[in-house]
Amino acid sequence: MEKVDGRLVRGDQTRRAVLRRAVDIASVDGLEGLSIGGLATELGISKSGLFAHFGSKEELQLATIRAARRIYADNVVVPAFEVERGLGRVWALSMHWLEYSQRRVFPGGCFFQKVSHEFSARDGAVQEMLAAVHHEWMDLITTTIGEAVERGQLAGDPRQLAFDLNAYYEAANLASILHNDETTYEQARQAVRTRLESAVAPGTPLPW
Repeated sequence: MEKVDGRLVRGDQTRRAVLRRAVDIASVDGLEGLSIGGLATELGISKSGLFAHFGSKEELQLATIRAARRIYADNVVVPAFEVERGLGRVWALSMHWLEYSQRRVFPGGCFFQKVSHEFSARDGAVQEMLAAVHHEWMDLITTTIGEAVERGQLAGDPRQLAFDLNAYYEAANLASILHNDETTYEQARQAVRTRLESAVAPGTPLPW
């Protein structure tokens, strides 16, 4: 049993190492830039051993998306949700997203912005998973804003405000990569601040 357990632990460690490298590569080169052979060579693992973990390029791509989602949640969602529900959490979610992109948690900027553009016009399991992740994210922003509306801190349509804020995030991410210019993040922070101020109910304390 110990030998079997040892193999399972090593297998899990190998899979984690592969996926950590895969998310970084995909954030720069896209999911089509991944290959079992290339990862095996780079990480010093046998191609057959790596194939046993994933079985196909598509399964590697899907596993990479799942791994990126966990990293994204740890860096954006988890810390924001440590803040009390309401306007403060909306602001925290925005700030953690911009920090996640600016710190290059993934070397190519936002992993999901990169690979979603890559697969948006395609069919298949990868596109479906990316669409589901995007819906999940937009629903989370919308719900977070909706809670602030319910508390009387914000006014307006939560879905429209969620769309606007996410557009600022993605614009900053793209411009910072394309122009190698981090000033876009401060512009995005100001844009978020201005947009929220336009929706803040009178008498609501501002978290910034």
